[in-house]
Order: sequence, then C-alpha cells, then structure tokens
Amino acid sequence: MLFFKNAKKIENVPIEDRAFQYGDGCFTTARLRNNQIELQDLHWARLRNSCERLYLDADFDLIDKTLEQLQNHYPVLNGTLKILISRGTGQRGYSLPEHPADIYILFYPKASEVIRPQLIRSGVLNQAMGLCMPSLVGIKSLNRLEQVLLKKEAEMQGWDEALVTDVQGSVVEGVSSNCFVFQNNTWFTPELRYNGVHGVMRATILSRMQRENIVCEQRFIDMENIGHFQSLFFCNALSPMKIVTQLGQRSLDSQPCLDLFRILQLDQIS
Repeated sequence: MLFFKNAKKIENVPIEDRAFQYGDGCFTTARLRNNQIELQDLHWARLRNSCERLYLDADFDLIDKTLEQLQNHYPVLNGTLKILISRGTGQRGYSLPEHPADIYILFYPKASEVIRPQLIRSGVLNQAMGLCMPSLVGIKSLNRLEQVLLKKEAEMQGWDEALVTDVQGSVVEGVSSNCFVFQNNTWFTPELRYNGVHGVMRATILSRMQRENIVCEQRFIDMENIGHFQSLFFCNALSPMKIVTQLGQRSLDSQPCLDLFRILQLDQIS
C-alpha cells in the first residue's frame, strides 16, 4: 500500500488532523483498471458535492498529481484507490480552521480481474440505522461508526453483506453497498431521503436501466415487505453485483439479477 498527502508520499498522519479527531471530511473508494479510474466523473461529482456541503476547500488537481506519482512506482495501475478529504489540522474544538482541506490517497495494488456477478448468502441485521441530519444525507463522510457496528453483526452471522433498515422500519442499503430488489416483475431501490449513501454504482445502474427502458422505482421499502422479495442484489464501486441466493432462511431467485447484469453490461465499467 502507498499513502500520499497532497501529492506527497507520507508514512503517518498528524494526530491533530480533524479526520482523526472528528471524522471531519469525506471519502470515496474507486477501482483503478489499466491506469483509469472507473466511474471517475461520478466519483468526482460526489466528492465535489460533498466538499461544497461540508465547506471543504479541496484542490482536486492534487489527485491527478498523486496519480502521476503512483505511476512512478507502478507501470500500470490496477487496484483500489481510496481518496479521503480531511479538513486538516486545527485547534481543539469544533470551529472550522481557515485553510484548504488536505487530500489523502491510499493505493492498494491488485491484479485486474474479469468483472462477474458474485453469489452470496445474506440476511437482515437486527441493528437499525438512525436518521441522518438532512444536510448530511447521501454524503460518504469519514464517520463510519454505524457501518463498523453493522459489519461486526454481519460477520458474526457469516454474511458478506446484509440488509440494513432504519429506526422507521424502512430498508436503506447494505453495510457498504446499495441494494436493488425485484418483486412482481418490477425493480425497486430504496429512496435515500433520510439516510444512506448515494453510491456511484447505484447511479450507474439506474442510468443504464433508463437507457434500456427498464423500470426501477425509487421508493420507501418497508421491512415488512422483505419476506416478499423475489430477488435482491447489492452493488458498490468495487462490485457491481452481489446476488443474494439466500436471505435468512429463504432462497431467492438469482435469474432476474443475472439477466440484468447481462442486459446492462455490468462487466463493462469505465
């Protein structure tokens, strides 16, 4: 793994950094394939939107400069790129420091692989997600305590991914993914009005569905409806489709998901 701050290779992070102190910032995780960041425009748009809403002054040119640095270490870049934007160091207390944000980049090299749908077993977590401050809805902030606790429960159940509901009893997403549901010959995905992350792969799938004239409703999905799901899959920037073959004790139909993967050409992400 290589670690950069503002396009300079580093080995550690200042303890005064507000990313460490408060989770003050945002991030995105992207796949690098043959020197190209998959879904780069969507990643950049989400980061810019998050920075604007969080009052973070970030120089995105530093990301390009970091990629140039990485290419000095690897002739071809394949792997995972994690971009963290921190408010940087500051004095004690919540008041915002008056300086530009810092951009941290972590690169995890990994050989390029053919993108295929994954088949997983899953379930519904007992812990519920809270409602989010309206101005933070959809932001992938550096505060991920909810996801840490949810992942712990999922791993205790032996699930790679799991459905997360909120305190109002609505299905929201997976622990680290968005989700799509097939029922009564229609696709649905939760409306992320009060919580959840606006995922770049979710946006890509919705766009391609529209292109192919496949109806997908964005709406509230009550947890009481989970027992009627015919098919279910999770998606994120690193995995376009994790198909749930068994949800709790109930088997689900994977064929609608496999058909959708083929129609939307989700093995071709750029």
